[in-house]
Amino acid sequence: MTSLYDNIIFGPIRSRRLGLSLGVNLLPIDSKLCSFDCIYCECGWNDEHPGKRRFNAREDVRAMLDETLQKMVAQGTPPDVITFAGNGEPTLHPDFESIIEDTIALRDKHCPGAKVSVLSNATQIHREDVRRALLRVDNNILKLDSAFDATVQLMNKPQGAYTVARTVELLKAFEGNLIVQTMFLRGEYLGQRVDNTTEEEVSAWLRLVEEIRPKQVMVYSLDRDTPCQTLEKVEKDELRGIAERVEALGIACSVA
Repeated sequence: MTSLYDNIIFGPIRSRRLGLSLGVNLLPIDSKLCSFDCIYCECGWNDEHPGKRRFNAREDVRAMLDETLQKMVAQGTPPDVITFAGNGEPTLHPDFESIIEDTIALRDKHCPGAKVSVLSNATQIHREDVRRALLRVDNNILKLDSAFDATVQLMNKPQGAYTVARTVELLKAFEGNLIVQTMFLRGEYLGQRVDNTTEEEVSAWLRLVEEIRPKQVMVYSLDRDTPCQTLEKVEKDELRGIAERVEALGIACSVA
């Protein structure tokens, strides 16, 4: 079953990609708020969780994060990473830049060895405040699931105007200071075949990765429940094959 995160701070959890991760949810705790409606989202469909679409207040985020970090450090288990994720797209929050500023200050105060990471679908990187904030964190992990608009429409279901070409131009503006994250899967959705693992898909995606030249790429597949039940997980060996092709471009690539 898909599920929502029921608090502002969640975890810590052992992340496949990031280590001991303390989660921060800027989105409503009783509903989902996202600019994508991905067919593989562990939080479910957007319209399944209408709720009260209120962002969590900056002051509440800061107070809860401060308290949690103090406890974790006192217990001798500081997080490896503070990760912005949760019930939708974190960069939609109108105070995102200020919250990142608060978080970096709290990290520096309590656990300077921890990284700050943001998992984002990259739909808000046209905003100057979002770009500035993402450039301040240790790991700005930005989604690019396909080189083709038709596949993105199937897999990610953007809720507003979105084109791969525009997104790639904005990703290139980070000048390598970003991590590209891609979900690989296959299956069916509404009677249509969806598969971003074909040679056509992977080759086109690799060309964009080479253009963007991120400091790292993360490739992964399904690990949790999805709202669309007709999707298939891509096995690690196949993901490793894709990762090797990324590494052949001189770009680090991890498989989760």
